[in-house]
Amino acid sequence: MKLFAGLRERAGTAELDLELPEGAVVGDALERMRALTDGARVVMAVNQEYADASSTLHAGDEVALIPPISGGAVGALHARMTTATLSLDRLLELVRDPRAGAVVTFLGVTREVPELEYEAYTEMAERQMAEVVGHAIERHGLCAAAVEHRVGTVPLSEASVAIAVSAPHRAEAFAGAREIIDELKAKVPIWKKEEGEWVRGVTPEP
Repeated sequence: MKLFAGLRERAGTAELDLELPEGAVVGDALERMRALTDGARVVMAVNQEYADASSTLHAGDEVALIPPISGGAVGALHARMTTATLSLDRLLELVRDPRAGAVVTFLGVTREVPELEYEAYTEMAERQMAEVVGHAIERHGLCAAAVEHRVGTVPLSEASVAIAVSAPHRAEAFAGAREIIDELKAKVPIWKKEEGEWVRGVTPEP
């Protein structure tokens, strides 16, 4: 079982072996982990998808325990986690489209503290980010959308998340960008540490 952020630190390891009987479900695994979660409302990801308590587990499944999250490339849709400094210029190139009459960008930057530390379940985070971006493109009629989120240390005034969207009109572009950042913070398994403490977040719904 993969562990992240505060759970990883509490366990002292990024992975734990968990033996369950045949036919066990996610709820059984969560019950076995109660001592580690210590009352926190956590969910489980199975094969990089959020799973409800009744989902059956199978041998060979990739299982991850997801604590509350604190949130951060193909043509019209680009979603990537990176350790590199973020560049809006690169994202603007990715969303350039002859149909677009409006382009909206967003940067989420470190403020008031010397640095923030980000950790992510990278493989799942990129899949979840792509789903968020894809839904926003469809819902708001965007021409294109691109998102990148940093992991690791992000110093004061540097960006942890960058978003660019293009659309035929400004209303759709603004709405699409707003939906993307709101959904990223609510759903994508990214954790933020500020001044040595993991920032309390929200528990994603399976």
